[in-house]
Amino acid sequence: MKHEDVIQIKDEIILALLPNVEFDGWTWENVVQSAQEAGHKDTVARIVFPDKLLDVLDSFSDLADREMLKALQDIDPQEFSVRERVSTALMKRFEFLSNYQEATKQSAAFWLVPSRKPRATKLVWRSADHIWNWAGDTSTDYNRYTKRGLLSGIIVSSTLYWFNSNSDLIALRAFIDRRIENVMKFGKLISRIKTKK
Repeated sequence: MKHEDVIQIKDEIILALLPNVEFDGWTWENVVQSAQEAGHKDTVARIVFPDKLLDVLDSFSDLADREMLKALQDIDPQEFSVRERVSTALMKRFEFLSNYQEATKQSAAFWLVPSRKPRATKLVWRSADHIWNWAGDTSTDYNRYTKRGLLSGIIVSSTLYWFNSNSDLIALRAFIDRRIENVMKFGKLISRIKTKK
C-alpha cells in the first residue's frame, strides 16, 4: 500500500470519526465503526493505525497541519513580516480545528497522560516546524531549535486560550500576536546578553 493511499484512508476514517467524538470520545470502538462508515473493512483501521489511538490522534494532528498548509497555498509569506507569517499560519490551523473544537479538547486531554507527553511534544514540534518552514526559516544552527521550541510554547498556550475563549477567533488572533511579540522581545533580550558576553 502506497504512503499516499495510507494517508487518504486515515483521513477518511478520521473525518468520519470526528462528528462522533464529541459524544462518544476518542475510543478504538469508535474508530472501527468510523472505518466501516467510511467504506473500509474492520481490519483496515488496525493496519493504518497499528498503535491504535496513539496513531489516530497523531494523524488528527497531522491532518490539521496539512489543512493549514493547504489554506496557506495561495498566500505569499513574503508579503508579511515574520511575526505576521507565524500568526497567519497558526490561525489557519485553528480555523480548521474550530470545526472540531470538542474533539480537539478531548485530544488535548488524551495527550496529557504522562506516558504520552513525549509523543505529544513531538506533535507540537512538528506543527511548529511546518509553520516556520512555510514562513521561510532556513536556519540550521541552534536558532532553528530555539524558534521551534518557542513557537511550540505559543501553540500550547494559544490552544489553552482558545478552549476558554468561547471559540472567539478574533480574540485568539490578538492573543497569538501578543504572545509572539513577547517572545520576540525575549529573543532580542537574550541576543543582547550574548553579545555583551
